[in-house]
Amino acid sequence: MKVKDRFIIFVLFCLAPLWTVAGQEKRMDPRLSALVDDDTKFTTTGSIGLTVSNFGTFGDGFAIQSPTDQPSCEYPRSSGIEHLFVGGLWVGGKRDNGSIFVTTGARDIPSLRDVAAGFEFTNSEDPLDVVFERSSIIDNPFFSPEAISHQDFIADFTDSNTVVPGTTIRIPQHVPINVSAHLESYAWNFPFADAFVIFNYTIKNTGRERLNDVYISLWADMVVRNTNITPPRVGAPFFQNVGNGYVDSLRMAYSYDFDGDPGFTEGGLYIGLKHLGATPQANDTTYQTAASYNVWLFRDTSDPVLFSPQTDIDSYQKQKEPLPPLLVDTVVKGRRGNFMSLITTGPFASIEPDSSINVVFAVICASKSGNDANNLDTFNSKQDLFTNAFWAQTAYDGEDRNGNNQLDLGEDLDRDGEIDRYILPTPPNTPRTRVVPSDRKVTVYWDRSAEESIDFISGRMDFEGYKLYRTKLAEDLPGRDLFSSFTLIAEFDSVNGIGRDTGIDFVRLDEPVTFGEFITNPFTGEEEPLFYYYKFENEEVLNGWQYAYAVTAFDQGDPEINLGSLESSRLANVTRVFPGSPTMEQQGAQAPEPTEIKVGVYPNPYKAQGAWDGNQERERKIYFFNLPADSEVRIYTLAGDLVDKFEHHSAAYTGDGIQWFDQFAAGQRVFAGGEHAWDLVSQDDQALASGLYFFTVADLNTSSVQRGKFLIIK
Repeated sequence: MKVKDRFIIFVLFCLAPLWTVAGQEKRMDPRLSALVDDDTKFTTTGSIGLTVSNFGTFGDGFAIQSPTDQPSCEYPRSSGIEHLFVGGLWVGGKRDNGSIFVTTGARDIPSLRDVAAGFEFTNSEDPLDVVFERSSIIDNPFFSPEAISHQDFIADFTDSNTVVPGTTIRIPQHVPINVSAHLESYAWNFPFADAFVIFNYTIKNTGRERLNDVYISLWADMVVRNTNITPPRVGAPFFQNVGNGYVDSLRMAYSYDFDGDPGFTEGGLYIGLKHLGATPQANDTTYQTAASYNVWLFRDTSDPVLFSPQTDIDSYQKQKEPLPPLLVDTVVKGRRGNFMSLITTGPFASIEPDSSINVVFAVICASKSGNDANNLDTFNSKQDLFTNAFWAQTAYDGEDRNGNNQLDLGEDLDRDGEIDRYILPTPPNTPRTRVVPSDRKVTVYWDRSAEESIDFISGRMDFEGYKLYRTKLAEDLPGRDLFSSFTLIAEFDSVNGIGRDTGIDFVRLDEPVTFGEFITNPFTGEEEPLFYYYKFENEEVLNGWQYAYAVTAFDQGDPEINLGSLESSRLANVTRVFPGSPTMEQQGAQAPEPTEIKVGVYPNPYKAQGAWDGNQERERKIYFFNLPADSEVRIYTLAGDLVDKFEHHSAAYTGDGIQWFDQFAAGQRVFAGGEHAWDLVSQDDQALASGLYFFTVADLNTSSVQRGKFLIIK
C-alpha cells in the first residue's frame, strides 16, 4: 500500500488561520496510480518515527522509498530499531438483516507492492485530501492555534470505494459498508511523553443503514529489529523472532524482540498498542470502556486457535471473541513466532446513518528495564513500557483525571463544562541553540525564551535552570543509539533555594550575540533578530568524530499535584557536530603574522575498517582539512587518472552525498568550515583499492592550488 512519486503539494499553517500552499514531493504507491494517496508524513518530534497515511495504515512495510527510507515505528529515532511492519484500522459489525461486515485498513501481507485484499480504506479524489500537519509550537512552520500536540497529522479516508481512486484497479474482495474515518494523530517532544503516538479516530456511518454491534480494532504486524544490523529486506526468518503479550488492566497488547538481534535492540525493545478510550453515540447506554486482545500466526490457515482470519465472518469473530487469558499465557507468552496483534473495543450498540463514534488508541514504545535476557518478558522488564502507557493515558484523560468519562468536582480547569482532553503538564519552552564546531572545540549558544514559559496546569512562570548534554565518543557506531547515550555535562540552576543553586551567571554573556538569524514575533507577526544570551565552550573533543549536543530547560515542579521537575526534550534542539579545522581564511585572519596554511587529509594512512567506519564498503570516510571556504578538490591515481572531484563551500556543507552520514548522522549536522568528508568511492561508483593517491585543492576565489597525497590500506 505504498505511495511513490507524484505531484508537489505544500501546506503551511500560519499564525493566523491562513492557508498557504507549500510543497512535499509525493511518491507513487507501487500498486496504484492514484493522485492523492499520501504516506509521505512521519513523526519527527519526540522519540518515535512513525509513518501515517491517509488510507487507514501506519508504518511503511520496510519499503524502499525515495528520497528517504521512512521510519516504520523507529524508536528511538535515528537508532535504526524498527518496531512495526504495517498496521491499520478495523471496523466490524452487523446490518439490520444480520449480515456481518468488516472493513480493514491492513491485513497479513508479505509486502506492500500490489493491490491486496484487506487493504480496504482509500482516500477521496480531492487533490487536497492529503495528510495535513500542524503544530502547537509557536515558531514551528506548521503552527496552528487548533493544534493539539507538538506534531499533529490529520487524515481522512473511506471504505466506500471499490476501486482505487484515480484508477480502474479494483480492491479485491471488498464490499463497502460505507464508513469514513477522520484520523488525528498526536505526538509530543516532552521527555515524559515522547515515546507514544496517539491515534484519535472519529468513525462515521456515511450509508443509509444502521450499523449494529460495532467493534473497532487496531491491527498490527509488530516486529522489532535493528535495521542497521539486520536490513529490513533480509529474509523472512527474522519475523519469527518476536514475543507477544497482553496487559488486561492497561488494555494494551505488546510485542518485543525475543532473540532476533541480541545486543542490538537494547534501545527500543517493546512496542505496545493501547486502547485509551472512546465516546459512543449519546443514546448508547451499553458500551463499556474496555478492550480485548486477539493474536494469530502470520497467514496460518491450519492452527485451530491461532489461525489467520480469511473472511469477514472470521474477522468479526476475532474482534468479538478475544483469545482466552489461559491461552494467551500458554500458547502466546514466552513463545517466539510471527504473530499478528489485534486490540479491540466494543461492542457499540449502533452507529446511526450520518452519526459518529470516537475511538482512541496509542502506539507506545519503550526500552527494556533491568537486566533480564531478551527472551524473558518479566514484570520488571516492562517498567518503562508501563510508565509510557501511563503518560499516554494521562494525555488522553486530560481534565478527566479519574478516567470515568465525566467531569467531577475540581476537574474542569477552564470552566467550560466539557472534558478537555490531551492536556499534559508542560516543561519550559525548548531553548533555541546554535552550535559552532572548531578545532578540538565546540561552542554552544542558547537564548532565554525558556525563562518566559508559563506552565499550562499551574499558570505560573516556574523556570528553574538549564542542562547541557553531549553524547559520548563513538556512540554513533552500528548497533548503538546516539540519542539515548546523552551524558549531562553541565547544569545551571537558578539561585533561589530550590534545587542545586549552581547559578547561571557564569555562562551568561555580557552582551547578547546574533548570527544573522531571525524569528517571527508571535504577537506582532514581525521578523526580529534572534539573540543568544548564553555561551558554553566544550574543549578537548576530537576532530572528525560525531558528537550530539542538546540544551534543555527545566522547571521547579508542582508540589500541589505531586509533580517533580519537568524538563524540555533533548531531541527538540539536538545538533550533530563534527569538530575540525576552520577555513583557511578564518585561520589566516586569526594568525598574528602571515603563515602558510597547508591542506591535508586524515586519517593518513587510511586503514579499512577503522573505528569510525560503518559495516558497508560505502560507509567509509576520510576528511580533507584546512580547506579554503570555496574550493575544488580533485583526487588522482599515481598514473594521473582522475578518481573523483567535488566542490567545498563551507557556508553550505552538511555532509550530503556521503552514505555514512545518511546512515549514522540523520538530522541537523554542523561541520567545521575547513573540513569536507569523502567516501573513497570514485566518480565511476567504484570503491578505491589500496594504494597511494594524489590530490589538488584549488581555491575558487584566488585560483591558488595546493597539492598533497594520502595512502589507503585495505
